[in-house]
Amino acid sequence: MTKEISRNPGTPEGFTLAVNTRARRDAPWTAAQNHILSDEGFAAARAAIGAWPGYAETPLVALPGLASELGIAALSYKDEGGRFGLGSFKALGGAYAVARLLQAQLGRGLGHPVTIDEITSRAFPGEAGAITVCCATDGNHGRSVAWGAMTFGCRCVIFIHATVSAARKAAIEAYGAEVRRCPGNYDDSVRTAQETATREGWFVVSDTSYDGYMEVPKDVMQGYEVMAAEAFDALDEVPTHVFLQTGVGGMAASVTAQAVRRWGDGRPTIVLCDPDLSACWLASFRSGAPTPVEGDLDTLMAGLACGEVSALAWEVLVDHADVVMALSDASAVAAMRRLADPVADDPAIVAGESAVAGLAGLDAALGDDEARRILGLDAASRVVVFGTEGDTDPALYEELVGLPAGAVRGAGKGARE
Repeated sequence: MTKEISRNPGTPEGFTLAVNTRARRDAPWTAAQNHILSDEGFAAARAAIGAWPGYAETPLVALPGLASELGIAALSYKDEGGRFGLGSFKALGGAYAVARLLQAQLGRGLGHPVTIDEITSRAFPGEAGAITVCCATDGNHGRSVAWGAMTFGCRCVIFIHATVSAARKAAIEAYGAEVRRCPGNYDDSVRTAQETATREGWFVVSDTSYDGYMEVPKDVMQGYEVMAAEAFDALDEVPTHVFLQTGVGGMAASVTAQAVRRWGDGRPTIVLCDPDLSACWLASFRSGAPTPVEGDLDTLMAGLACGEVSALAWEVLVDHADVVMALSDASAVAAMRRLADPVADDPAIVAGESAVAGLAGLDAALGDDEARRILGLDAASRVVVFGTEGDTDPALYEELVGLPAGAVRGAGKGARE
């Protein structure tokens, strides 16, 4: 079997696909992996998040028209655009990690255990208000951390890098956070956030992990598992394939962990999808170790513009993610437009540019005989993709799709003739 294929590099329809030769369907869920993401941790996260005001499951949308057009049996799209009014799945992770951090810090300061319910109810406003959390972000994670800080009553400073849009900066500031723009790319902003927190005595709430910083990202990832469990609970059958956009990999690892612990060696094939301009998972699987990619990482898929994989995500995905694909920005725009202008009776869906790499990867793979063979995709395949954001930058969405999000939402079913 070919371990890597590349088609039309540098073109809108081009892609690279590489097999992770270390992954096995029957690979055990190890003690080290269970220390990162566990059934117990998931149960705690689901109970806490389920009790937050405004919690509601996001829909798993069946797209039979698009599935038929693509030549597969079923396609399900988990639409995170309405999550807590923040527009993305990251509302689950960053805010939950803020709550857990406050629970731990207030317990230490007060000299007695503090419950997660006491954090949610802001039982200790003075003590919480003296704590500052911070993080680096491409947009959505920072919005979640800022919302969590506002909800639970602590101070928040968010670091953004040079190419984060003014609209995303303003959206974070709307939740009361101070936003600081710094030079460089996302990975540079991660380092700036950590250096500033160390100097100021703040607490970093990051969605990526690195040497010396592992505990908080576990809580972020455990929050993301709520999304995966909602989706899998809604299915009548085990999916054959799950396509996941990666970035640093925290979301992909969380979904994969839920699939492996739930279904074992009956799990679906896991396919990771990177922008080709920040393909750190492709580089890492090629080399067999976490491998950064350099440069400005200037992909349109800004939420995935990450040059270094999360150490925690690597621990999970190196054993359980089967294939990685690198895809063009143009393929993401095409996927956004395809969802906005649906097939037959499928509903119109508003999907942001960082939400659709998984769908773009599925489309690219189905268009190539060798890719289909490697992935085992055929007319019986049942595929799940995770639409991880809505129009988190409304002006950019309208520019890319050609319609404002409100018009797409109002179009109803079957807009395409």
